[in-house]
Amino acid sequence: MIRSELIQIIADQNPHLFQRDVERIVNTVFDEITNAMANGDRVELRGFGAFSVKKRDARVGRNPRTGESVSVSEKHVPFFKTGKLLRDRLNGKS
Repeated sequence: MIRSELIQIIADQNPHLFQRDVERIVNTVFDEITNAMANGDRVELRGFGAFSVKKRDARVGRNPRTGESVSVSEKHVPFFKTGKLLRDRLNGKS
């Protein structure tokens, strides 16, 4: 599912809302999650999962084309851990 499909589904289920308002709501939710993670905060959506930021240390990598060693700098990457309800539903337990 992509963002526009999500917006359309929510708009269809809530005919009292304009599609532009639903789009603004969805974009605001995603923007707030992104901003919180950019600040190093953890975002937890109960039953769905938790978004957090993990730090990857600097390391020596290898260029797959040439085989030469390359230094890879430290970076922060997004991490998602599923919630129990989502995990159970995916495994057919609910």
